[in-house]
Amino acid sequence: MKKFIILIPVYNDWKSLGKLLNEINISIQSMKEIEFRCLIINDASTESALEIQVPSNIHSIELINMKKNRGHTRCNAFGIRNVANNTNCNHLIIMDGDGEDRPEEIKELVERALNNPNISIVAKRVKRSEGVLFRALYQIHKVITYVFTGKNMNFGHYSCLTINDVKTLSSKSSLWGNFSGSVKLHIKKLKSINSIRGVRYYGPSKMSLLKLLIHSFSIIAVFKKVVFLRSVFLILISSYFVQKINLLVITFQVSLVLFNLLIYVVSLRENEEDLLNSGKNEKNRTNYTH
Repeated sequence: MKKFIILIPVYNDWKSLGKLLNEINISIQSMKEIEFRCLIINDASTESALEIQVPSNIHSIELINMKKNRGHTRCNAFGIRNVANNTNCNHLIIMDGDGEDRPEEIKELVERALNNPNISIVAKRVKRSEGVLFRALYQIHKVITYVFTGKNMNFGHYSCLTINDVKTLSSKSSLWGNFSGSVKLHIKKLKSINSIRGVRYYGPSKMSLLKLLIHSFSIIAVFKKVVFLRSVFLILISSYFVQKINLLVITFQVSLVLFNLLIYVVSLRENEEDLLNSGKNEKNRTNYTH
């Protein structure tokens, strides 16, 4: 029997979590000979958790409470390390707990994973639900990321990783700073499914323009060495092939230098020691079964 763990970080959004678990239960009900378990990481929520009920098609739920709030990305990093070190499974599905990662797409993720048991699957965003301005800025983010890293970053956390890739990622310092960038850097072979960004079950989206900016820099920071080399190349090109150095060229070159300094500062978030010691932030854990 194949075993899948679904990793879900939560901060206060317990009502959404309850609905998500029920939606997952519906999505997986036709999948036989597969054991699904959920690992919920409570990122030091300030609101008390609702009583957790284990849906009929989910084998068990483990809730791990953290002492201090570390944020979405680092919750997932801790969860990945926990699965790599302590759990016997074949695949790890990572998804948000608010409905923006649509549970109805789990079936396609699992089917693709079963057909490609040694290859991790990512949910490629083909449509987003945010407003026009956000979608436009998101496209700019993708273009800038591609120009400076050579990588087409078209997925987020929603994915289905093989246990071998989970173990590979679990010790990489970049995982502490950004998940999708780490996947692109350290996992050489990936397959994908098309995914539509869902709408939050309750309340507005938490992805603000500022968070999008930080997210973009965090991805690029994973590839800081490549970014530096490409920036040097652009500076040399602008110096040798522009007949006359003018204010525009100087501004462009200075901007590249400042951009690299900013990327370096953001890359300091990638702390291997903090990643390896992330288990010290665990407060307690509870297992729920039928």
